[in-house]
Amino acid sequence: MTFLSPVRLWLLLGVAALLVAYLVLQRRRSRYALRFTNLPLLERIAAARPGWRRHVPAGLFLTMLALLVVGFAQPADAVRVPRERATVLVAVDVSPSMGAADVRPDRLGAARDAAEEFVATLPGEFNVGLVAFAGNATVLVPPGTDRDAFRSGLDRLADGDLGPAGTAIGEAIATALGAVRTVDARAVVEPPPARIVLLSDGANTTGRAPGAMADEAAAAEIPVDTISVGTEDGAVRIGGRWQDVPVDGETLRMVAERTGGAYHEAATATELREVYGDIGGTVGYRTEQRDVSSRFIGFGLVLALATAGTSMLWFSRIP
Repeated sequence: MTFLSPVRLWLLLGVAALLVAYLVLQRRRSRYALRFTNLPLLERIAAARPGWRRHVPAGLFLTMLALLVVGFAQPADAVRVPRERATVLVAVDVSPSMGAADVRPDRLGAARDAAEEFVATLPGEFNVGLVAFAGNATVLVPPGTDRDAFRSGLDRLADGDLGPAGTAIGEAIATALGAVRTVDARAVVEPPPARIVLLSDGANTTGRAPGAMADEAAAAEIPVDTISVGTEDGAVRIGGRWQDVPVDGETLRMVAERTGGAYHEAATATELREVYGDIGGTVGYRTEQRDVSSRFIGFGLVLALATAGTSMLWFSRIP
């Protein structure tokens, strides 16, 4: 926690001075009472003293003053705030190797389910788009706030039916970058804050070089978070024959490092959901200091009411 007006905290010295003065007065009263040596007579003629209760209103009052001083100093907390026009592009590999069942129900099915859960956690004002890629890349859902359209796009994902065989990671990044520039009329000259989440199981085999496209994303200040899904034991049936499709995440790691994103590995559907959850906690937000003085002022007012209430209940007066 920080304070926007920390110099005002010096007023706490005044609260401390009142506390010291109160303790000194209580000590003087005790000494005065001991001067009356006939204590049995004093107990008969003096009214019953309230004991510890007499200190409660004073304690509440001083605590209230301290809280009000802290509130007056304008305390501020770091708060995550959704960025205006924040945009997330989810790029999913739909090449035949994504049909491997080493991740249940298969790599692509797990990716679809986790992507749907991921987008559901994002604020409704975020723009979300979907890119599918294999030997080339296609924008299935342009970035926007329509979550039903995004879910419909996920339902359309299928192994290898969107283009030729292959894994075009560079094309996927290029297509996602192009989609960012279509968010609104300002996007070409004033791109929105954006992030690309790219999921694949292999190295680039066709299309533009991923390194060059990663450099372009870095120049546009658009991080690319990459997820490598699958295991070394993956296999898929293609053309009636089983083929080994071990996961290869080196290209994805390079893309994430060059763009300032994060690289993740997911060997199970549960891990994949956790990865999406981690990414969802960072995309599209900025951290800013927010004035939280109302918290302290509110607690101070509650203590003011408590001070008045206890004083009236026990002593029939408001301090």
